Amino acid sequence: MGNREREELLEQTKPYEISKFRLWEAYQLVRRNAGAAGIDGMTLEKLAEKEKDHLYKLWNRMSSGSYFPKAVRRVEIPKKSGGTRPLGIPTVLDRVAQMTARLYLEPMLEPNFHPDSYGYRPKKSAHDAVGITRQRCWEYDWVIDLDIKGFFDTIDHELMLKAVDHHNPPAWIRLYVERWLKAPAQDSEGRIHERNEGTPQGGVISPLLANLFLHYAFDQWMKRNHPANPFARYADDLVVHCRTRLEAQELLEEIRVRLAECKLTVHPEKTKIVYCRDRHRKEPYERTEFDFLGFTFRPRMVKDKWGKFSLGFTPAMSKKAEKSIRETVRSWKMHLYAGSDLETLARLFNPRLRGWIVYYGKFRPSTLLRLCGMFQNILVKWAKIKFKSLKRSWLKARELIRKLGNKKPRLFAHWERGWYLT
Repeated sequence: MGNREREELLEQTKPYEISKFRLWEAYQLVRRNAGAAGIDGMTLEKLAEKEKDHLYKLWNRMSSGSYFPKAVRRVEIPKKSGGTRPLGIPTVLDRVAQMTARLYLEPMLEPNFHPDSYGYRPKKSAHDAVGITRQRCWEYDWVIDLDIKGFFDTIDHELMLKAVDHHNPPAWIRLYVERWLKAPAQDSEGRIHERNEGTPQGGVISPLLANLFLHYAFDQWMKRNHPANPFARYADDLVVHCRTRLEAQELLEEIRVRLAECKLTVHPEKTKIVYCRDRHRKEPYERTEFDFLGFTFRPRMVKDKWGKFSLGFTPAMSKKAEKSIRETVRSWKMHLYAGSDLETLARLFNPRLRGWIVYYGKFRPSTLLRLCGMFQNILVKWAKIKFKSLKRSWLKARELIRKLGNKKPRLFAHWERGWYLT
């Protein structure tokens, strides 16, 4: 019997039927997403050196039921609101295994999900969630800004697996989802922490499982019990619209009870009821703004189609987001790149700048002018250091950067919009 015949016979005797093509497709997606190494230290580059061997062994273990994920590498990442959030990083091969399961499971779950669930779903985006929320804030006077305390870290495993079972996935998916949920975490000092609840943020399959959990814990419950109260959910970021203050108070209490039944906790400090104050709504209330997906919704002066200004309730980039971007730009220390040319700076930093402008420029783009002005000033500072003749003249350095921008207006994202070129 030749090697090919042996391999075909081996495949036929595997208890779980997993497509090698799907696993290869999953590997390509993991490569595209990049990411850091897990506890075994294997990087994507290292795996690529012997990718066929590594991937065949992974497929063999998954198909035979002998695949067990390694512990996730736990790192603490800073939160915009202060403090840190634990991030669990699976090994590269575990990410491939999770992506393989996701390619099978997502098409089964996706048709069942609520249309107002926007996070980590095909053909849906954060902009869609912000846009529909803006529209509904014009139609409904009150908003519940809902925060679930430590959602990813407190998902109940038994309820999670019950939700997975409801869709009758292939047996190997059910088996490995349970193993991924229960995989321990290893901290920076090498200590192992067993996990009895939660799904690690950083796992490829975690967003899909989170959507599935909240589909039953919240979305379907709202559809059954409060169909007249629209909501928008992006993973665990939630806003719910109400007609009156009393309705909002009563609904919030019901949501607290419902989530407690699902072993989740409404954050007592971060959750709040907000009044969508505008030119027509003048009821006195202490909270008239909320943050959602990096945008702050609050009363602002807006221009109508006739060119007249009046008070509206609209989103714009939040102060937290602006502060975070400023800190990131400062951390680049672009003035230290005096030995580089402008094209090099653009190659290094323009992708991030473009990303911010595309995302936050969707709603009220004028709020980006301050940030782009800061970036422009850093370019001026770079020019002063690079060219000795400009060392003592901020005005001449600024004029040079402006002229260079007019010659190559596509070099930086803010120049493409004509900002700081006139």
